[in-house]
Amino acid sequence: MAHTTRPGDLFPEVGAPEGALVVNERCVLRTQAGHRVVLVAGVPLAQYALGDHMAEAHAMVSLVDGGWADQNDVARAFDCTARTLRRHQRRFEEAGLVGLGRPRGYPKGRPRLSVSRTRQVSRWKASGCSNRQIAARLGVSEKAVRKVLRRLGWQEPALAQALLPLEGAGADPKLSAFAATRPARPLVPTPQRAEAKQSAVADEPLVSSMDADPSDRRLDRLMAYLGLLDDAAPIFRPGARVPGAGVLLAIPALAASGLVEAAREVYGTIGPAFYGLRTTMVTLVLMALLRIKRPEGLKERPPEDLGRILGLDRAPEVKTLRRKLARLAGLGRAARLGRALAERRVAARGASLGFLYVDGHVRVYHGKETLPKAHVARMRLAMPATTDYWVNDAAGEPLFVVTAEANAGLAKMLPPVLEEVRALLGERQVTVVFDRGGWSPKLFGKLVAAGFDLLTYRKGPSRRVPRGRFREHAGTIDGRKLGYVLADQGIHLLKGKLRLRQVTRLSPDEHQTPIVTSRRDLSALEVAYRMFERWRQENFFKYLREEYALDALVEYAAEPDDPTREVPNPQWRALDAKLRAARAALMQWPAEYGLEAFLNPESRRPTMRGFKIAHGKLGQRMLAAAQRCRDLERKRAAVPKRLPVGKVVEGPVVKLAAERQHLTSLLKMLAYQAESDLVRLLAPHYRRADDEGRTLIQTSLASAADLAVSTRELRVTLAPLSSPHRTRAIAALCEELNAQPTRFPGTKLTVRYAVAPAGKQANADRS
Repeated sequence: MAHTTRPGDLFPEVGAPEGALVVNERCVLRTQAGHRVVLVAGVPLAQYALGDHMAEAHAMVSLVDGGWADQNDVARAFDCTARTLRRHQRRFEEAGLVGLGRPRGYPKGRPRLSVSRTRQVSRWKASGCSNRQIAARLGVSEKAVRKVLRRLGWQEPALAQALLPLEGAGADPKLSAFAATRPARPLVPTPQRAEAKQSAVADEPLVSSMDADPSDRRLDRLMAYLGLLDDAAPIFRPGARVPGAGVLLAIPALAASGLVEAAREVYGTIGPAFYGLRTTMVTLVLMALLRIKRPEGLKERPPEDLGRILGLDRAPEVKTLRRKLARLAGLGRAARLGRALAERRVAARGASLGFLYVDGHVRVYHGKETLPKAHVARMRLAMPATTDYWVNDAAGEPLFVVTAEANAGLAKMLPPVLEEVRALLGERQVTVVFDRGGWSPKLFGKLVAAGFDLLTYRKGPSRRVPRGRFREHAGTIDGRKLGYVLADQGIHLLKGKLRLRQVTRLSPDEHQTPIVTSRRDLSALEVAYRMFERWRQENFFKYLREEYALDALVEYAAEPDDPTREVPNPQWRALDAKLRAARAALMQWPAEYGLEAFLNPESRRPTMRGFKIAHGKLGQRMLAAAQRCRDLERKRAAVPKRLPVGKVVEGPVVKLAAERQHLTSLLKMLAYQAESDLVRLLAPHYRRADDEGRTLIQTSLASAADLAVSTRELRVTLAPLSSPHRTRAIAALCEELNAQPTRFPGTKLTVRYAVAPAGKQANADRS
């Protein structure tokens, strides 16, 4: 064995000799002068020339069959795959050394494709046959078909006319008629095609289907594969007790939201597909309403059942849906989609947007990347997270959501959020309601100058209002009787440059809650009421966390972030912490010194000089503490308070990819809005709508229903509920929905709703 010795080493370093390759602790390969020897425990097992492939294969088989080494070690040492080694073993078992020889030419006895068969493979593949079907017809393996196609250079056709016999003998008239109505399109959508698609959104014709059986959509899938179909047309089939079909109650609200139209305007198309843009959007919203909170939740649902609700043979499964989300996220247009949806919401509910509530929601991150931290109030911890800022109207309904960069605080995010509000609402006067996180008198001055009114809690210490200035205030607002003990006064901020109004509420336990606003036209009662209505937005966050998994991260992928973004300097913060501790220690010594001076007996030390001499050590400690504070102040002043994040974080600066998360948050927002619209229609017909309305709607959406289909209508008959009064309420809701006929997206079918009589349903269950 080769070894090297360095001065002072007791034992030389022993290594493998030149030209040797270690298989394992017992087996070694020695290569020299064009020959190789296989050694087992120092004893030669085989010897052969490097070009002798049969001898090399026999040596490999001998090592494995003799138990000297396993397949993986031998394959790695001889630079081949374990599959090749197993093939050598099989050949050796069947024919001995002769089987290890590799004669030239095509293997005898194996079926071979003739030139005519090769052309037939090309024709069958062009007509839409799969490799497996072609292999079965020819009596060869599927691998042989793939090799032939690869050798022929066969690729996916760009034009449908090159594949389908649309004219001449043998052509299918239905297929020819379908292709004649749709021009051939490339498989990959070009920018020009996307622009044309967006300009023709309003008058886009409904897609027809070539499948006669709604439960078998093979032809439509083939057309999508050939690039002739952007989205499968919904085709419903009748059925009794279809699971989850009650979710179709949300179709009118979904249509009113304009989701499908807005998605076409923003995205245009996601390319030829059976599950296109419309199907993907409708599927995700209905999934949220059915409490399928993540794409992975589809594993627990039969795809055929959800497919019947969508008008398809089966719903998209997990991988397909995640692939669609990834494609949409890759376009980076979620913010544009949110703006388009918000514009439609403003047009429908503009009267309720006089007061807008802005608050942040922190979504905790548990991955491996180093992300900025945010304070999670419900956990009372600072954790890696992302922060979304939601804007809700006076009823607590969401309007839009914005993702903050690096968990920016509310005071920093308010200006961009309000720019979005101004773009949506124009120059109308809006009152922005937020909590103490947005407290900033400088920001208040800018908001008032920009035409916004503000309403927030006062932050920091403030002078208590005398008890005699409080008065009882009572009244009725929005149908609710209210009563508060309030004090109303004016305040000055920014050294008198900013004048605002403060309304302070006095609680029964004498606690004072100051509220600051720029609105002087509102009564003190309404100021307090509007501020305390923030609980609606808090309830909205809680409801979406529990029912729609708002906190769930759709993806954990990270993307590069700006390395020049400034963050607090950790060294400055460490010095600041030491300085605070030193100042706290310094404050202890004067207190002790003053106590000793107070207790000093004048009979023993009548002069101050004598007192100082007697307590000299205490004075020295106090001077040393003061000097330490001055030293720390100088050190802290020499350190910058903020640094670029690239100098603080080790490794690349990244942030959590937010596009897919933003898109799913928008769709969950739409699902919540649809649910709220149904509750609003239900309220006149259900006495306990405020307390149980959402529960009743949720139960109805998840219930089974009968589907009946005609040429113009899709009739949805829901099963009766647990009690007659709840059934009557849902029946009245169905009448409200029927009063405004709605078409199912992508079809000409008007959706009609009804509730089955209790007796009829019971008989159906018994049968």
